[in-house]
Amino acid sequence: GGIGTTGMIPAWCPFSDGEKIIYRGLADKVFRAAKKGVPHEPADKLDWVSINPEQLMTVYDDMVCSSGAKVLFFSRLADVEMASDDTIEAIIVANKNGLTAFKAKVFVDCTGDGDLSVWAGANYFMGNNSDQVQLSTLCFSVANVDSYGYTTNPNLYWENKDSPIHDALKSGKYPLIDQHSCNNLIGPSVVQFNAGHIAMTNSTDPWQISDAMVKGRKVAAEYLRMLKDYQPQVYGNAFIVKTASLLGIRESRRIEGDYVFTIQDWLDRKSFDDEIGRNCYFVDIHIKGYEAKHYGRGESHGIPYRILTPKGIKNLLTAGRCISTDEEALGSLRVMPPSLVTGEAAGLAAALAIKQSKNDVHNIDVDFLRKRLREEGQYFK
Repeated sequence: GGIGTTGMIPAWCPFSDGEKIIYRGLADKVFRAAKKGVPHEPADKLDWVSINPEQLMTVYDDMVCSSGAKVLFFSRLADVEMASDDTIEAIIVANKNGLTAFKAKVFVDCTGDGDLSVWAGANYFMGNNSDQVQLSTLCFSVANVDSYGYTTNPNLYWENKDSPIHDALKSGKYPLIDQHSCNNLIGPSVVQFNAGHIAMTNSTDPWQISDAMVKGRKVAAEYLRMLKDYQPQVYGNAFIVKTASLLGIRESRRIEGDYVFTIQDWLDRKSFDDEIGRNCYFVDIHIKGYEAKHYGRGESHGIPYRILTPKGIKNLLTAGRCISTDEEALGSLRVMPPSLVTGEAAGLAAALAIKQSKNDVHNIDVDFLRKRLREEGQYFK
């Protein structure tokens, strides 16, 4: 949930395969509740729906708290204590109370970077053969925009041949901007941007992340300067109201699971006996030299449960960006809708491991897991 809230991503990636919604269950509940914060969006719209981050925060607050779970903000994972080579005993959390140990029977790593998994000894991969990770972005919002002008003037998207971004890049006046210029009207007179790129060689290095935050704020200011120059009737009186508190990291660690989902699996539209959901997002890799790969209408692939189970760790599951894929397939599975799907499956699997298999996530009854997910509304084959 972090990238849609403190990360300020302006829109959901598509929830449909072009014909029907495929990210269902908990993902669908979150999506529809979040849409109440963007009433200007059509009720039947499923793809690239704007996100009001404050609304999404309250959605997550209400859903988590109403479930009976306790929330502990302003706390970070600091260490992992192992009972044996393959079993986690406790995590150490740092906050204003200092260091506190929390024990559990099963743990779910939703850190995005796979911190818990790596510190527990799981194997991982990062980047490609050239040690490149996907470029990051610091999202930002601009207020006091002319809403009517925003909807009637050429949109900034690079794919639009009339976009001012083409002339702006040719001018050479704005060295910090590039063709990445996604944006959405998230409310009256407020446009939120997922624009620009920031390069890092290691997206888990705190020094590089800190430098990226500083650069990201400069990138945001340069985009606004360009917009004021090229669309003064829309952005002439606008100002940056907020830059994200969380850097938009597209790629860091990929934890090795019992199965590694590959780009060939994606190309084959592969289905799995243990799939816990479906995914149809295109292969969207923010590194020069990679070409986007798209499915046709109605096409998707299965998400196997085995990519959520880190190899060699008995009582640990992963969900979100750090699941077990190769670097190219991650370009499809890293985004929010499939992350919500893997999150729900990991949560249910954790509960079943405690009840069924002495806390061993590798030996649960996957057919029963799939049955429970179907009962919660999830879609798979």
